[in-house]
Amino acid sequence: MNKNKKVVVGMSGGVDSSVAAFLLKKAGYDVIGVTMQIWQDGQQTADNGGCCGLKAADDARRVAEALDIPYYVMNFKDEFKKNVIDYFVAEYLCGRTPNPCIACNRYVKWDSLLNRSLSIGADYIATGHYARVRTTEHGRLAVSKSATAAKDQTYALYNLTQYQLGHTLMPIGDYAKEEVRQIAVAENLPVADKPDSQEICFIPDDDYAKFIAQTAETSGLKLPPQGNFVTKDGEVLGVHKGITHYTVGQRKGLMLSMGRRVFVTEIRPGTDEVVLGESEDVFSSSLKCNQLNFMGMADLKAPRNVVAKVRYAHQGGEAVIERIGEDKILCTFMNPVRAITPGQAAVFYDGDYVLGGGTIM
Repeated sequence: MNKNKKVVVGMSGGVDSSVAAFLLKKAGYDVIGVTMQIWQDGQQTADNGGCCGLKAADDARRVAEALDIPYYVMNFKDEFKKNVIDYFVAEYLCGRTPNPCIACNRYVKWDSLLNRSLSIGADYIATGHYARVRTTEHGRLAVSKSATAAKDQTYALYNLTQYQLGHTLMPIGDYAKEEVRQIAVAENLPVADKPDSQEICFIPDDDYAKFIAQTAETSGLKLPPQGNFVTKDGEVLGVHKGITHYTVGQRKGLMLSMGRRVFVTEIRPGTDEVVLGESEDVFSSSLKCNQLNFMGMADLKAPRNVVAKVRYAHQGGEAVIERIGEDKILCTFMNPVRAITPGQAAVFYDGDYVLGGGTIM
């Protein structure tokens, strides 16, 4: 029985975290619902229907009332701005494409929220992620793939530590999305039919470049100027709006008439150049990554066969990883992979388990 175990459930106002809270209460845990206040003063997300706005808090409160559990809103505005928004903007200004959800998971949900939850006597935090916490045959804790490949969210969780995993519950990892909705309907949860949030929570209109420009202006940061579209050999093809508008693999929105489809293959922040090429030029056979975190393995001392993912929607490719520095891994794919993008994560799997990962250089 889990009667004496207290768990703080991060409730986003969506069906997944709501069902997570229900399942944990049903299992006998002492459940407390918490929504993280991360929206900034005057920010649009305060009014939107995403995972982090005022509407989300209202929905989460209604679910908590239906489940008869205590509910609170905890303020993490400063932590979110420092570790997610400022990081997001800084990466784009440097010509990289960050993943803010990974940063939020590591430094806000599983750092700030976990520490505050433990300080009020909780044993665990829980979320509505489609993933499972498992112990490997070597005794390491790792996230493993959920029961439904279509919703698996392990890619965005590779950066968690052993300590954090030891205080984490992910109760919906054993369910498909359809089953989660069926549970919500059966229990009359008020968000049973609420659609999933798709956009980045702090950019509700999905206009990254506008957000970066506005944030940079208010923070006194210098935006990259207009520059040249070039070939890989340096031939000038035209003028672009600034490197914050582009990412590797991009085809649409280039506003450049070439008579054929061309793609962004590289961003050169030192010269403010955006390199364009053909479809085949977007494929690469290797990557280097740093800012490493080991999860299902304690270290990498010899080359190892893995399946590596280079973005959330990537199915993964067979690869060999080897250590080439104290904080650097070389990942070589068996078959070329499309749009390997600096700033995104490379995550390594052994079967269903996450071995670890790093930030693509």
